[in-house]
Amino acid sequence: MTDITITLEEEGSKGRYVARLPGSDEEAEMTFSRISPTRIIVDHTGVPEAFKGQGVGKALALNVVKEAREKGFKIVPLCPFLKAQADRNPDWSDVVEGLKTKA
Repeated sequence: MTDITITLEEEGSKGRYVARLPGSDEEAEMTFSRISPTRIIVDHTGVPEAFKGQGVGKALALNVVKEAREKGFKIVPLCPFLKAQADRNPDWSDVVEGLKTKA
C-alpha cells in the first residue's frame, strides 16, 4: 500500500478524516457527524480518481475503526462504501452498529 497520511479535522459535531498521498495536492475524505459523545454517523467517503486502486478508501475505513476502538465510540455506517467494507469485516462488529457477526 502507498504511503498514506490520514488526519482528523473536527469542528463542533461535524468532522472528517482526510487522506493524502505524497506528492499530491488532492485529498480523499471520510465525513462524519457526532451524534453523541459515544456515537458517530459516517455519511460519505470520497476518493479522487487519481487515488483509485491505491487502497486509500480502505485505509480511511481502517482508520475510523481503529479510532473508534481507541477512543471508545460506535460508528453508524450510512456511507455505502463504509457499510460495504464493514460487511466484509465482521470483526468490526464491536464498533460498527448493525453489523452481524458470522456464526
